[in-house]
Amino acid sequence: MIPSFAGFGLGLRKQHYAEFLEHRVAVDFVEVISENFMVDGGRPRRILREVRERYPVALHGVSMSVGSADGVDRAYLVRLRALVEEIEPLFVSDHLCWTQSGGFNSHDLLPLPYTQEALDIVCANISIAQDALGREMLIENPSSYISFENDMMSEWAFLDAVCARTGCGLLLDVNNVFVSATNHGFDPVANLDGVPHERVRQIHLAGHAQGETMLIDTHDSPVAASVWDLYRHILPRLGPVATMIERDDAIPPLHELLAELGQARAINAQTGRLAA
Repeated sequence: MIPSFAGFGLGLRKQHYAEFLEHRVAVDFVEVISENFMVDGGRPRRILREVRERYPVALHGVSMSVGSADGVDRAYLVRLRALVEEIEPLFVSDHLCWTQSGGFNSHDLLPLPYTQEALDIVCANISIAQDALGREMLIENPSSYISFENDMMSEWAFLDAVCARTGCGLLLDVNNVFVSATNHGFDPVANLDGVPHERVRQIHLAGHAQGETMLIDTHDSPVAASVWDLYRHILPRLGPVATMIERDDAIPPLHELLAELGQARAINAQTGRLAA
């Protein structure tokens, strides 16, 4: 079972490296994109080691491709295992999606049909990855822009089955729930209520944008009020959980992100949970 951690963190982005290295920033952990640090040596790896001396670090991947029928890339897992052993991360996570096939990497989080065949592939790949890494992972619900006619179950029933078969935990992206619910016309509250709550170890909060016909998970704006409302709703149903603000574009000064993180702490306090 993945250990619980109740804390509040930010994504570590290069615009803020100096502040994290020169000052004590009011966070309980940071999260980094795993692939940005999976090359041995060099400045990024050195900076990550220095940050790790000051804060717990979560590793968040974007290209493990656990939904790929080709299987997971063993060379990728070897590089990730080396980073895990060096950093000793708080969590290792990736997305419920596929990103590559036949040697082609889309560099995008592509959707899966929620079928028995897809479930078998995902569970086999996660089990291989966890064995290679020597630890259990967290799997994140992605934002969704299309659905499949042959879906046999909901996303949350699918994730529940994945967790039960592999022992992995969940990284619950509340913004992604709102984006997907808006795009597909389902109730985000009902979806959150269907989450296997005991499996949730980390929460992502982020911003989104209105596209021509649907919402887009952009990570380039503050957390929306509707997403804060969903966060407030789900918290009492969870055990100890780490909360993180994601920002990957239009990155503001660090103090603005810390103010958003303060909102997460305040909501935890309002719902009767201890704010770390």
